[in-house]
Amino acid sequence: METPQAPAQPGRLSRLWKSLGPGLVTGASDDDPSGIATYTQAGAQYGLATLWTTLITFPLMAAIQEMCARIGLVTSQGLCGILRKTYPKPVLWLMLLFSVPAIVLNIGADIAGMGAVANLIFPQVHAQAFSVVFTALLLAAIIALPYQRLASVLKWLCAVLLVYLAVPFITRTDWMAVLRHALVPEFHFDKAFVGVLVAILGTTISPYLFFWQTTMEAEVQLHKKQVVVDKRLIREMGFDVDLGMLFSSIVMFFIILTAGSTLYTAGIHHIDTVAEAAEALRPVAGDAAYYLFAIGVIGTGFLAIPVLSGCLSYIVAETFGWQEGLDKKFHEAPAFYGVVIVSLAVGLGINYLGISPIQALLWSAILYGVTAPVLIGILLHIANNKAVMGEFTNGRVSNLLGGLALVLMTLAAGCLVYFQFFG
Repeated sequence: METPQAPAQPGRLSRLWKSLGPGLVTGASDDDPSGIATYTQAGAQYGLATLWTTLITFPLMAAIQEMCARIGLVTSQGLCGILRKTYPKPVLWLMLLFSVPAIVLNIGADIAGMGAVANLIFPQVHAQAFSVVFTALLLAAIIALPYQRLASVLKWLCAVLLVYLAVPFITRTDWMAVLRHALVPEFHFDKAFVGVLVAILGTTISPYLFFWQTTMEAEVQLHKKQVVVDKRLIREMGFDVDLGMLFSSIVMFFIILTAGSTLYTAGIHHIDTVAEAAEALRPVAGDAAYYLFAIGVIGTGFLAIPVLSGCLSYIVAETFGWQEGLDKKFHEAPAFYGVVIVSLAVGLGINYLGISPIQALLWSAILYGVTAPVLIGILLHIANNKAVMGEFTNGRVSNLLGGLALVLMTLAAGCLVYFQFFG
């Protein structure tokens, strides 16, 4: 008689993959087409001189997003829901006023970027036609797929970003120079360089990610029936967030490296769009780099736009007390999905209004820059509020890094506004 075999245990990598959640998706979505354009411009304009920024932004991103995740995990509420119940209404309306236009402009810029890059691969099809098709596919996926399936798809889409790690290895790269610029900060005290640093900081620490991280952690918690929040759960959440932000920072590093070691070296110092970046790479780095870069832009758009539109829907629904949730069917939360539809439609429509993707990104960056310091200040207050967080308030390190992020984002906002209107 044969002894029944025990069921096969999943491998370590399989267990690790299953344990990853909102932190990975949030980190990966930070490297959206607009972020790629920013990092590429930094590399093209200044070579490897801004590589060190990845070492500065990573701990700040991780600290802020960990705070957001902990707030969502402990309260099982989104950020706007907490603001509505805990803070004066003008604070909530101010967040809504600045966040909604910025996110819609970001969606429009990403849709335009995806269409433009797809047009480079298939020039016989107009870029705007691709934009319409991509918008329809995204809308269908967001509405039709239940939350767990959508979260799984988004998690797998994170793998698309790995293409950017391959590009420097198929081009000539001076790795000693890379190491030097990564470890030794380089400054140029001029308007253009400070502008690039401000853009990098604003792109990596984006307010819409605060809302998304908090809401998704709350969503996951609501799906786990009667799970007690304890230190082990907080540690697991922290690992997920840290890994997601590390992944985002590594991709950012390699995009700057790719542009700095190819475009800058070839004398191509001005890149306005991701399409221009892909076109400029082809004669310098070859067809492989060109196609990898283009595929990465399209893939990151499919990852980031559901995050952007979903984040916007949660912000509006929580503000007005509507039924909400990506786990709900359309008829259960029509207003929630209505915001998704409107945001994608308006984002697509921006391409027909004569507003260039760069203009859209510029104004969204300004709105993000003005909103971020205020929102970080509110996050720090919530995360230290024992009435809301109980025993899971901020520790000393979280407050130190959060305070540093607040100072840097305030300086960035001031520089951004000054250079835009007075510089």
